[in-house]
Amino acid sequence: MVRTGTPGTQRVLAVDPGLTRCGFAVVDMSAQRTGTFVHVQVSGTSAREALERRVLSVMEAAEELMERFRPDVVAVERVFAQNNAPTVVGTAQATGVVIAAAARRGIPVAWHTPSEVKAAVTGDGSADKESVNRMVVRILRLEAPPRPADAADALALAVCHGWRGGMAGVNAVAATSTHSGSRPAHAPRQTALTAAQQAWRRAESASRAPGAPAPGRPARGRRP
Repeated sequence: MVRTGTPGTQRVLAVDPGLTRCGFAVVDMSAQRTGTFVHVQVSGTSAREALERRVLSVMEAAEELMERFRPDVVAVERVFAQNNAPTVVGTAQATGVVIAAAARRGIPVAWHTPSEVKAAVTGDGSADKESVNRMVVRILRLEAPPRPADAADALALAVCHGWRGGMAGVNAVAATSTHSGSRPAHAPRQTALTAAQQAWRRAESASRAPGAPAPGRPARGRRP
């Protein structure tokens, strides 16, 4: 299931996983490295709920967004070991149902660490949340920073993928490990590009030609 969108654009569904708060953002990224805000939400569950109901709630939210917005790729925050074991487990459970929902629909999944997101958006892999929020507002031309924080994190993740991950169809998980430590034994062979992916590649190449707008800046006289 791949969205039929504007040539040279890629719709990213970004997920900041968690059971208590799971951030979702949908952004249309262009080959010229500009982004257009589409949707953002935070789906949360209470720790008092049964675990199976909490996991189901995240899965249903992810599936509803995939059906509604038909993303070209799902970008997920790749979290490494943390001191809070229950948080790690909850993040893993939320991540599992999201990527399973994507796999069922044939949507590619990409992984980006928090430091990769910060570096892509601000140029500093150790930037604080306020710095990231300011850049997200600027890049996506928002009137105000999104709230709560999980929403801003998901939007930053979508921008990061658009700038670092490139077009859908690229093997974004090769040579990387997930938050739970799994790693593909062998990178899958790159398959032939679809017509939409070929259009993205042509537009991306054109954007690098002399006189093309800098990343994150729309061309003069053109509304995003």
